[in-house]
Amino acid sequence: MRSAAPVGGDVASALSSAWESIRSSLRRTIGARTFDGWLKPLALGECDLAAGSVELVAPSDFMANWVNTHFADQLGHAWRALLPQISDVSVVADSGAARTVLFAGESIAADAPASASPVVVPISAADARRCTPLEPRYTFDSFVVGKANEVAYNAARTLAEGGALAFNPLFLHGGTGLGKTHLMHAIGQDYLARHPGARVVYMSAEKFMFEFVSAMRAKDTFSFKQWLRSADVLMIDDVQFIAGKESTQEEFFHTMNELISAGRRLVISADRSPQDLDGIESRILSRLSWGLVADVNPADFELRLNILTRKLESMPQANVPADVVLFLAKRISANVRELEGALNRVVAYAALSGKPIDIEFTQATLADILRANQRRVTIDEIQRKVSDHYRIRQSEMSSARRAREVARPRQVAMYLAKQLTPRSLPEIGRRFGGRDHTTVIHAVRQIEKLRQSDAELDADVRLLIRQLEG
Repeated sequence: MRSAAPVGGDVASALSSAWESIRSSLRRTIGARTFDGWLKPLALGECDLAAGSVELVAPSDFMANWVNTHFADQLGHAWRALLPQISDVSVVADSGAARTVLFAGESIAADAPASASPVVVPISAADARRCTPLEPRYTFDSFVVGKANEVAYNAARTLAEGGALAFNPLFLHGGTGLGKTHLMHAIGQDYLARHPGARVVYMSAEKFMFEFVSAMRAKDTFSFKQWLRSADVLMIDDVQFIAGKESTQEEFFHTMNELISAGRRLVISADRSPQDLDGIESRILSRLSWGLVADVNPADFELRLNILTRKLESMPQANVPADVVLFLAKRISANVRELEGALNRVVAYAALSGKPIDIEFTQATLADILRANQRRVTIDEIQRKVSDHYRIRQSEMSSARRAREVARPRQVAMYLAKQLTPRSLPEIGRRFGGRDHTTVIHAVRQIEKLRQSDAELDADVRLLIRQLEG
């Protein structure tokens, strides 16, 4: 890979922090799936701040050309929004120096001398296209454990060790940016380290669907199935995206059966539990629930604080006061990715502007993020909190049951979804078992009416609002 930015240590660190902040912003802007497929593999290359130039390095000529064609303007705008002095952002292909690349159990040698040719284990062009590289930064050592994620973390480590398993598959579920993908990449890398030559396949559910459809069009489904089912560890991320795709679900079902029957490891992730997935066949859901279902909950204050502390250990040049760290941990609670991105932005702005980091500087730098976090409540969080409060299963929120002990909490959840989220009435209805928007309107009006006459219900709603808004 090309050398790091040829500038002073502080500026180089600031540019690196700026790039991390830009990556987080782009992931939110263009969507996780597109970002992970095309922009995530980019690395920061040669940079000249005085000349206003930044170079990003892609792992192949094809990817460099594709990114330049489709994302040049967005990358340029993102850099200039953060650093106005940047006038030229270029994307180039890796020059060929050794770098770690892991995919499907094959590897390009890392830490080889610059004069040496990388040692590459042969892999077909079709298989190389199908694979998504594992992110070297996502390891078990870099994952910060707390009450919100300790079950998922321990299950992931157990699966990666490679011994006899008491569960298979492992199903990880939780909201965006909480660490599911991190754990999946950590599983893959740890398993490969323990079992050299093993085949580990990681891909998004969307990529699974795309590759399967491509294989059908090419009339070559046999090789696709053979490649997929020969994996020692198969990891499919965001399985909710195959909802309603019948042919893809059929292939996914048979792949699951084949791997589980052969004793191979299967890891699946989604944004909600199997019981709450809409549009997925019941036979798939039953097998997803067959193994271990582990949730990755939103990080509590203590875990957010530990994450920031760990992050700062890797940024020795950053002088971030303890009160600022506490402020960030308290105010940014949406997800871990946004929390780390906020810290990166504060450190980068301070280094590039020469200003000290304090509460006032942090508030000014993160004004947009802080505003967004003041009122970012999801329907899933509402359903979970209301279900816990009324002691019913969260799946009842989407069920057809109309008994009072279920219907009233469901109406409360719909009311809170309307009050605390920007979602439209049809969107809210879909998240409650595909109900019509008129049902949501009726629920909202009913709860508004009852709050005026039922003191106990009004107290419940007030308590839930306080808990949800933090």
